[in-house]
Amino acid sequence: MSHSIVDAPKQHPKRHPAEPYVTVRHVQTAEAETGKKSKQRGPLRRGLSLVLGSIGPTLVLIGFAAVFYYGHHNDWRIPKFAALTGTVEPVVTDWCEEHSVPESICVQCDPTLMPKGPDYGWCEVHGVHNCTLEHPDVAQLKETPSILTSDLERAMRALEIAPRKENNSACKVYQTRIQFASIESVRQAGVDVELVQRAPITEAITGSGEIVYDPTRQASLASRLPGTVWLVTKNVGDPVVKGEVLAVIDAAAVGELKTTLLRALAERKLQQQNVSRLSDARGAIAGSRILDAEAALAKAQADVLAADQSLRNLGLPVDVNSLQGLSEQQVLDQLRLIGIPDAIRRQLNSQSITSNLLPVRSPIEGVVVERSVAPGEVVDPARILFQVADVRQMWMTLNVPLENMSQLAIGQPVHFHADGSRMPVVGKLDWISTSADRMTRMVQVRAVLDNADGRLRNETFGTGEIILRSEANAIVIPTGASHWEGCCQVVFVRDKNYFDSPESYKVFHVRSVRLGVTNGGVTEVISGVLPGEVIATDGSDVLRAQLLKNNLGAGCDCVAE
Repeated sequence: MSHSIVDAPKQHPKRHPAEPYVTVRHVQTAEAETGKKSKQRGPLRRGLSLVLGSIGPTLVLIGFAAVFYYGHHNDWRIPKFAALTGTVEPVVTDWCEEHSVPESICVQCDPTLMPKGPDYGWCEVHGVHNCTLEHPDVAQLKETPSILTSDLERAMRALEIAPRKENNSACKVYQTRIQFASIESVRQAGVDVELVQRAPITEAITGSGEIVYDPTRQASLASRLPGTVWLVTKNVGDPVVKGEVLAVIDAAAVGELKTTLLRALAERKLQQQNVSRLSDARGAIAGSRILDAEAALAKAQADVLAADQSLRNLGLPVDVNSLQGLSEQQVLDQLRLIGIPDAIRRQLNSQSITSNLLPVRSPIEGVVVERSVAPGEVVDPARILFQVADVRQMWMTLNVPLENMSQLAIGQPVHFHADGSRMPVVGKLDWISTSADRMTRMVQVRAVLDNADGRLRNETFGTGEIILRSEANAIVIPTGASHWEGCCQVVFVRDKNYFDSPESYKVFHVRSVRLGVTNGGVTEVISGVLPGEVIATDGSDVLRAQLLKNNLGAGCDCVAE
């Protein structure tokens, strides 16, 4: 019997007797059931995995939080192992971290240990807190001092003469005290102290200046007429007196003027004789002739006066009346050497001397500071032959900043230190310019300097000081002992009971001060401390640092400059 391929039975692979019989349908059914169960368990498994994965970071964050909490409450100090295991009792330290002293003696934390003195607050007059000039009992002295009237007057002068750096009235730093644990700790910090003392001080405005000849005591000499230098009698550096001859000029115009005077004198003499003769014969002659003669005489007299005046203008005065009655030769001999001193006349040969001599005289007493002429040179009025200066008094000009003008006044003393000279020259301010330099904005002032000893030289540069005030007994502290802490100038005053006993508190009081002028190594104190008080000097920066540390975070109502 034949069968078709379709009807032939399906052949299955052989299987092991122990293996279960699984058909394709069975496999498909199992896979479907497994996928269904997987879909049911997926969300649960993912949630569990998320929870387990976040446990690690959470524990880390909790650990960090614990560390920050412990550090914040224990000043970030690592505890000892014994403290962690609890095998020993915790140690309590007696130390104030804020003020760097044992807490049991910290006067800042416990003011009852060392009660503060009276607080008088702000002084409107002197611009400090707890003003020692108004309330001397705040001074750290064993006995309350008496305030001198001179100190009050000095403080007022200092405040009036110039603007001073101001303290802030709202500042409370003056209430602070800086404490050390012991004298040894003060020494180790490098803090040194000095007494507040008295010393002379000078406040001045300084400017660069120059010394020049006093123009009112200086003369430039020239010949009044063109001519030739006939004689020179003075040289540079020679002293001269007023009216002394420095040179003699041979000027032809002088001889012509003398001749004119001689002719005028002769004409006047002739007209005088004519008028006298006609007057005697007045009854026999016409009156018009007498009038003509008198007019001619008047003209002759005017010619004499004109010639005389011309000679006088040249410094050759003539006594015309003394020439009357003399012959022409005698008059010529009188006029020939007019104006020439006898000391020079004796050196001349009267037979060959000319009548053209014109002396050059000094109009002031002084010293010849410049000569630019020699015998035989041709000169004229435009050429300066000599410079004569009275060097006993000089001028000093200073350039002063414009902002200091309100402090200047005529009559203020001036000290000038010339370059190369150790000795100052003293003068007085006698002129203040009414304008300022357009470029430098400086104002020029002038002072008159005494130079009786002749030490000063013309066109000498140097430095001048206009003295505003000079105090012989000012209160001073070493320069650098005060500090600007942000809104007040302060010093650190040692407590008066510092050395009473080893247990005495080693305290420095913060005191606001108002400073004046600085002279070298000392600075004037207008108000704030009194002589005899002890202040920190070298190493006072340590106290300032502690002051700033104490005030850090506490805040200050004042505004720092």
